[in-house]
Amino acid sequence: MGIFKNILKDNESVFADTVALDYDYMPKLMPYRENEQHKIASCIKPLFAERNGKNVFVYGKPGIGKTLAIRSILNDLEEETDDIIPIYVNCWQKNTTYKVLVEICDLLGYKFTQNKKTEDLFKIVRDIVNKKSAVFVFDEVDKSEELDVLYTLLEQVYRKTIIMITNFKSWMENLDIRVKSRMTPELIEFRPYNADETKGILDNRKKYAFQPQAWDEDAFTKVIAKTSSLEDIRSGLYIMKEAGNSAEDRASRKIEMQDVDFAIKKLDEFSIKKSTDLDDESVKILEIARANPDSKIGDLFKMYESNGGQMTYKTFQRKIEKLSKSKFISTEKITGGKDGKTTIIRPQNVEKKLSDF
Repeated sequence: MGIFKNILKDNESVFADTVALDYDYMPKLMPYRENEQHKIASCIKPLFAERNGKNVFVYGKPGIGKTLAIRSILNDLEEETDDIIPIYVNCWQKNTTYKVLVEICDLLGYKFTQNKKTEDLFKIVRDIVNKKSAVFVFDEVDKSEELDVLYTLLEQVYRKTIIMITNFKSWMENLDIRVKSRMTPELIEFRPYNADETKGILDNRKKYAFQPQAWDEDAFTKVIAKTSSLEDIRSGLYIMKEAGNSAEDRASRKIEMQDVDFAIKKLDEFSIKKSTDLDDESVKILEIARANPDSKIGDLFKMYESNGGQMTYKTFQRKIEKLSKSKFISTEKITGGKDGKTTIIRPQNVEKKLSDF
C-alpha cells in the first residue's frame, strides 16, 4: 500500500488557509518595514496633541509592501484613538475629485451623496473632519486625473496628515506648484526587499497558508529565488498558490519542483491589469492608437475628437501619460519638421504580465 502514501484523499488539501496568499492580506506584523512605519507614524504624531501633522510622499517599486505598511498604521490608529479619523482612498478606482469625495463621505458614514455637487460634498467632508483630526491616504495617487481635492484639503482642513503613495518618485516633480508649496511632504522611499527579507516574508506566509511539511525544500528555495529576482512579493505569492494548485491537481501531498516550474511558466501568462480595467475614455484612446500606430499626439487627438471625444487637449495629454506609465502605449518625443517638437504614440501589448510591474 506504500504506493498510495503520498496521494491526497478527497477531503485533504496541501493548503491550510489560502487567504494568507492574497495580495491584500495583512499580517499582524509587517516585518522589515518597521523603519518606514516609524517615520510615517512620527508625521502623524502631532495630531495626538491636536496640532497639524506632517504630510508624506511614499514611493517605491510595486509589490514591496507600501500599501500594506500604511494600512497597518491606519488599523493601529483606529484602535488607538477615536479623535483621529483614518481615511484611505485608492485613486486607481476613484480617479476624479467627485469620486474621491463620494468615497470619503462613505467612509465618514455620510450616505446622502446622490445629486450633490462636488463643492457640496467637500463642505460635508470638511465640516465632519474639522471636528476632529484626520489622516488622508491617497494610494496610487499618480492615477488620479484631478488633484483639486489635495489643494482644498490643504487649505480648509485644520488638523491633518496627507499621505500620497505611488510607484514613481518622478510624479512628485510634476505636482502642481500650488499643492507642492503647501504640502512640503516628507519623502519616504520603500526599497525592494533583499533575498533574506524575501525568504522571511514567504516563509511566514507559507506557515499560515499551507499544511506542515507540504513543501519540498528545494522547490520552495526556487520560489524564493524567483521572487527575489523579480523584486515583487506578489509574484512569489502567486507562484506559491499556483504551485499548490498544481500539486493538488496531481493529488500529491507534497509541492515539488515540477509544480513550481509550472507556476513560474504560468506567471508570465497572468495579467493583473488589462485594458478592461481602464475607464471608457482611456479605452477609446487606446483603440484609436491601436488602429493608427505611430501617430503624432496632435493627429491622435483630432481622431479622438472626430470619434465623439469630449475631453480637452490637456486632459487628453494626461490620459496619454497614464497609458504610457501603465505600459499600454509607448511615447517618443521627436524634434524637427514643420511641427517642431511632437510626441509619437505607439500601442503596446494590452495584456501585461505580473513581472512587468
